[in-house]
Order: sequence, then C-alpha cells, then structure tokens
Amino acid sequence: MGIVGAGPAGLTLGNLLQQAGIPCVVLERGSREYIETRPRAGVMEHRAVQMLSRHGLADRLLQEADRHGACEFRVDGQAYEVDYSSLYDGQTHYVYPQQEVVKDLVAAFVNGGGDVRFDVQDVALHDIESPAPSLTWTTADGTREKLDCAFIAGADGFHGVTRRSIPPGAIQEFSHQHGIEWLSILAEAPPSTHKVIYALHPDGFAGHMLRSATVSRYYLQVPVDDTVDNWSDERVWAELHKRLALRDSDWSLTEGRIIEKRILDMRSHVVEPMNHGSLYLLGDAAHIITPVGAKGMNLALHDAEVLATALTGYHRTGDDTGLRSYSEVCLRRVWRAQEFSQWMVFMIHRSPEPFLSRLGQARLEHLIGSGASAGYFAQNYVGP
Repeated sequence: MGIVGAGPAGLTLGNLLQQAGIPCVVLERGSREYIETRPRAGVMEHRAVQMLSRHGLADRLLQEADRHGACEFRVDGQAYEVDYSSLYDGQTHYVYPQQEVVKDLVAAFVNGGGDVRFDVQDVALHDIESPAPSLTWTTADGTREKLDCAFIAGADGFHGVTRRSIPPGAIQEFSHQHGIEWLSILAEAPPSTHKVIYALHPDGFAGHMLRSATVSRYYLQVPVDDTVDNWSDERVWAELHKRLALRDSDWSLTEGRIIEKRILDMRSHVVEPMNHGSLYLLGDAAHIITPVGAKGMNLALHDAEVLATALTGYHRTGDDTGLRSYSEVCLRRVWRAQEFSQWMVFMIHRSPEPFLSRLGQARLEHLIGSGASAGYFAQNYVGP
C-alpha cells in the first residue's frame, strides 16, 4: 500500500494496516518536525477516540485530553448552555490538538517498524486504473524513487496530487461557498472558558475554542475578501472582547501573544465516489467541511478505519466487498456531517439578507427552548 500524506487519515491507515500485517509506505512532503508542530483541529468525537483506543493508539490522548460535554451559545450578552452529553448517551468530546494526534500516530507507526518518507517532492501517481499502480517521488537529496503497490491511498489534502491525478469526468465534485469568512486566531492564552463558546453578535460571529491549558483558538466572522493585514493584534482582541461579552457577569477574556492569524474560506466540497481504480481518497482529499461543528479530523479518521477494514478483509480472504462499498459507507457520514455543518452555519451567522438572519435566529431560539431540537443538535454535534 502506498499512502500519500502523513496527516491523521494517512497515519491512522498506516498504523491499522501495519497491525494487520499489510506492508505500506507513507510519503509526506513536510518534515517530521513540521507535521508534529503544525496547529490545526483540536476536538475529537467519542467514536473516533474509541476507535483509536481499540487499536492501542490513544494512550497519551486518554491521559492528557480534557473531556467536554457542554457548549455555550451567547446571544445579546446572554449565555445559554447546551449539555449535549446528557442528551446523547453521556458521550463527550475530547480536546486534544491535532498535532498531538499526529505525533502519537507517527511514533506508533515508526516504533512498530513503519516506513515514512519525509520531505518528498514531485510525487506522481502511475497506472491508477490498473491492478498494479505505482508512485514516484524525489527525495530531499534529489534522488528519484519508485514504489510498486497494489493500492494507493490519497490522504494529502484538498490541494494534494492524488485527487488531481484522477482523469477528468471520472468523479463528480460538489462544492458550496457559504458566503462567509472567518479570521482564525491562535494565541498563547489560557482558555477563558471550560466550554466551547459560540457568540452571536450584530457585528458577526465570534468563537472561543479549546486547545490546551496554555493555548486557545478564536474565530471572528469577517467580511468576504478581507485580509489578515487588516487585523492588528489590538483590533483582534478588541473585537473578541466586544463580541464575547456577557451582561451582568464578571466573566472576562484572557489575552495572550497571538502566534497565528489566517483567513478561512468557509467552503464545502465532496468528491463522489471517493475512489477510482486502485486509488482511494481519504480526509480532505475527498471532502472539505467548515470548522463549524468540528467534523473534519473526525471524518478523516472514520475514512481511515473503513478503508483499513476493507483492505484487511481483502488481504486475508480476497473478498473485495469492503473495497467496493468504501465510498458509499464513508459518504453517508460525510453528507450527514455536511448537512449538520450547514445547519449550524445558518444558525450562528447573521446574513446580509434580513429575512435569512431572522430564520437563523428562530433556529437558535428553537434549539435553546426545545428538547427535541437540542436532542438533534446533541446527536449530530458529539458524533453519531
């Protein structure tokens, strides 16, 4: 098996295949230090953690991650808590930064004898429509290398080479621009909350997300086509203070050194099917989802588990049923997550069109006041 991309999807797949005795090689364009320190997502669903735990890949996660079973919506300076854990079988989220997940998965794979090639360039896929595909790449010292394999897993993200290697017209691609953008901020600031905060404000959405005891993630809704250059650190903190403020409360926002600012293009993208010939796509190579609802990494881990199970079955018995149903099984969860993400996007953002803004407000009021609506939210938010 040739695996392109050493993110959560590619590394989970590599570990599961290694445990099943299936040889694989992982190719990664970044260095090991880069992928183990690059900050990304930080919220894991109960199901994803249980899967990693079953395979012995969650020891440090279970020791160090914080568990959270409630979130908070702030509207007009008032806080409304939704205890989603009590509404859905006691399930919780685990707050554990993605780079720590990657660090654990790399260590498990390498310590188990796994083969990861870091700092590779010019990866190319060959003969993916045949039963004998191959991969070629250039090493850091300029050597061109080749891997003959039975299957290729594309876990190299939306801009990676694997999806682009599929012939035009062989797959369908569904895209949607949500008409909003977020400024994503990472700061060396202890969290000011024990729960994820979604704040609705006349000037736009603001979010306070949890990452670690010393680092926090924040989001600010900004005008489409805005740039990071327009957001000084002082302006960022002033806007966060304003949009997250509570009336009649002594709650305050803790500031710290901002270490990352970037604009997120809030878009959704799905590839159907998630495979072509001997190539199988996973994670962002197959589907992009907004950060609303924290589904991206969790979907990637699910893809890896489904594909590993299918490949293991084929390797042991020759039965290709799992491989033939891989895309269908994954896409059921993907589209459900996309629907929920869109449901939340519509609810927590103010639209330029007043009618749509009032509909979003009505949805939030229903969530806060209706047990049935809160139950729907809980089931989808914590992960089915």
